[in-house]
Amino acid sequence: VSTGNMSSRKGLNGACSVHEYTGSFLGQSAHFKMTSVCGHVMTLDFIGKYNSWDKVDPAELFSKAPTEKKEANPKLTMVKFLQVEGRGCDCIVLWLDCDKEGENICFEVLDAVLPVMTKPRGPERTIYRAKFSSITDTDICNAMNHLGEPNRNEALSVDARQELDLRIGCAFTRFQTKYFQGKYGNLDSSLISFGPCQTPTLGFCVERHDKIQSFKPETYWVLQAKVNPEKESSLTLDWDRVRVFDREVAQMFLNITKMAKEAKVESVSKKEKVKQRPLALNTVEMLRVASAALGMGPQHAMQIAERLYTQGYISYPRTETTHYPENFDLKGCLRQQANNPYWAETVKVLLSEGINRPRKGHDAGDHPPITPMRAATEAELGGDGWRLYEYITRHFIATVSADCKYLQTTISFSIGPERFTCVGKVVTSPGFTEIMPWHSIPLEESLPHCEKGDLFPIGEIKLLEKQTSPPDYLTEAELITLMEKHGIGTDASIPVHINNICQRNYVTVESGRRLKPTNLGIVLVHGYYKIDAELVLPTIRSAVEKQLNLIALGKANYHQVLEHTLDIFKRKFHYFVDSIAGMDELMEVSFSPLAATGKPLSRCGKCHRFMKYIQAKPSRLHCSHCDDTYSLPQNGTIKLYKELRCPLDDFELVLWSSGSRGKSYPLCPYCYNHPPFRDMKKGMGCNECTHPTCQHSLSMLGIGQCVECENGVLVLDSTSGPKWKMACNKCNVVVHFFENAHKVRVSAETCELCEAALVDVDFNKAKSPLPGDETQHSGCVFCDPVFQDLVELKHAAMRHPMHRGGQGKRQGRGRGKGRRPGGRLNPKKPKDKMAALAAYFV
Repeated sequence: VSTGNMSSRKGLNGACSVHEYTGSFLGQSAHFKMTSVCGHVMTLDFIGKYNSWDKVDPAELFSKAPTEKKEANPKLTMVKFLQVEGRGCDCIVLWLDCDKEGENICFEVLDAVLPVMTKPRGPERTIYRAKFSSITDTDICNAMNHLGEPNRNEALSVDARQELDLRIGCAFTRFQTKYFQGKYGNLDSSLISFGPCQTPTLGFCVERHDKIQSFKPETYWVLQAKVNPEKESSLTLDWDRVRVFDREVAQMFLNITKMAKEAKVESVSKKEKVKQRPLALNTVEMLRVASAALGMGPQHAMQIAERLYTQGYISYPRTETTHYPENFDLKGCLRQQANNPYWAETVKVLLSEGINRPRKGHDAGDHPPITPMRAATEAELGGDGWRLYEYITRHFIATVSADCKYLQTTISFSIGPERFTCVGKVVTSPGFTEIMPWHSIPLEESLPHCEKGDLFPIGEIKLLEKQTSPPDYLTEAELITLMEKHGIGTDASIPVHINNICQRNYVTVESGRRLKPTNLGIVLVHGYYKIDAELVLPTIRSAVEKQLNLIALGKANYHQVLEHTLDIFKRKFHYFVDSIAGMDELMEVSFSPLAATGKPLSRCGKCHRFMKYIQAKPSRLHCSHCDDTYSLPQNGTIKLYKELRCPLDDFELVLWSSGSRGKSYPLCPYCYNHPPFRDMKKGMGCNECTHPTCQHSLSMLGIGQCVECENGVLVLDSTSGPKWKMACNKCNVVVHFFENAHKVRVSAETCELCEAALVDVDFNKAKSPLPGDETQHSGCVFCDPVFQDLVELKHAAMRHPMHRGGQGKRQGRGRGKGRRPGGRLNPKKPKDKMAALAAYFV
């Protein structure tokens, strides 16, 4: 739009660029700013207290729990960025993706920038919407010259879907996760999620699994005859009865036909047949082919297609349409491909002889079909990007090519009273199969020339015994077809739902990209069928999707649809909770109760018996005597901590570690789940505990404020010797110090300069790095010159507040002594022991 005359800079969030230029807008001179967002600006969530699984009854999530829009990615400070850039602007032109999600993002952007834009004096328009389907010069200029308005109804339909999925999904997920994880130890999934689209998707996979399990193979018999038209050649004939399921009847037919010595030609027919070229490509077909032929999962294929679109190689990849509009420049797109060595010849022939109009497909009114917009090479796109682009281009060229024509010859024979047939195909015009060779008619042995009444000697006649075979597990391509047919999800969300059931460990992807349900997936679906089949059948979601489409078209009221749907699911939820025992019976058969899983690890503080450590996700401790379960930090190893006990509740402490290079800290299983002090939250270990005298607590082992994050405290890891370290109790900063020291203790005294706790270090005489062969020294890790070479920060770039450049003179190599500059800058006080103590006593 700027014809290349623009200045570019990074926005304040570091993720989005801002391009500025001067041009004309609606006949007036204007200064333009062009920038972007990263997906949704806002996301829907419950307000704070309703995010607690323990304090809220999931049933309240259907109506009572208020929701709010939060920033989708707070680190990107997108709202602030948009407001800074939008301040003082007169007009806004929205160039978001032209689908329902894009329309929704339009209004999220407007909510952020309208308050800071210049208010219009009169009734003039200030909000414009650009409609485009590909990022090409013609499309973009055309969109700029025909600006419309954003569609509020389409945005509302997305809001409705978000709220329904949030409320329904969270209520069911929280209830069944808490219920089953409190009873079974080897579910091997940290979340037992339910989703209005995800669960029917899983249902399709399990339905196929059930068909395979219940399949009983049957034996059948086929009569196969071979005739010899010439000396050397033989021709295999197919029996017109196809097969019989009775051995004796089959034997009878064999005996009858064996009496005949010759096969007689009863008829010869020749027909010209046509194999139609494909319809233009839409999202669902692209995902199907990517999975079946290219071996790419739907989620991965969609990400690659989006990248190809943003780089301008293909048109918008989310479309349900398979019909090109009359004014679409098919020849222009085809000319782009005239120099690619893979298909240049085919393209040149098409351009010189004239192209075929593509077949009339379905017009969903969203975007044109997926089309290559500019030429590319394998070197440019690389790997999967090129493979997907190549398929899209071949498919496009095929849609404007001729149909494939072939001649089918059918010869009918009689051997005794039985009829046999032989079919041959000869291609007369390959058409589109030249560019899509995998669709070509397979080459067959040519049939002999013969006439009605000809006789051929019989080579052999035999009976073949075969068995019916079960269907195979669903492939991703078949699942996508089923989801589209039943209206589960949209072209954009289908890959997400398939990815979710894989992530949750409900299905595994086997060879050939077939989806095999796991034990957990099977039991869940059977449980839903037992309690309320509509939770897993596609019918109810399909009806909801239709309602959402009516909102988008302005034919249904947003609030009424929301209220009505939530009311139905609320009733279903209450019935589900009352009938959960039905699903539980199925779970009992497949999974072991908590008491029977895991191995004894640490003692319970209540009954003093051993609790079992359950390693399967989510890892936890279970006391079978008290029937209590205690969650633990994930993604690390847990072991007993020297059989030491918590002074508050007598539970044995355990030590969590993320590996030798990471950090580790002890925790009390009871305190971790039931915070003992008001300033502690659930999920805090001893390194965040504010107990004033316990030897493992923050109060006794905290050294000073973290060098990187705002609220963290560096805490001595007293188990780390001889490779001593202190680690932040909030972020992943680790400071290695005093290697090979015999003892490291945190002193009660604090540093005068930075108020960090002093550290007492004892070295062995042989290994002491201290000056003058001393073996003991007490000082501040950050400020003491004796310690400066013995401290190594894992995040070298991140410095302690004391080590900001240019403060005082540097002493030798290593860390600066870091005196305060003359006028004290009132630095942020570290969260030291005194602060923690004060908090505790308050």
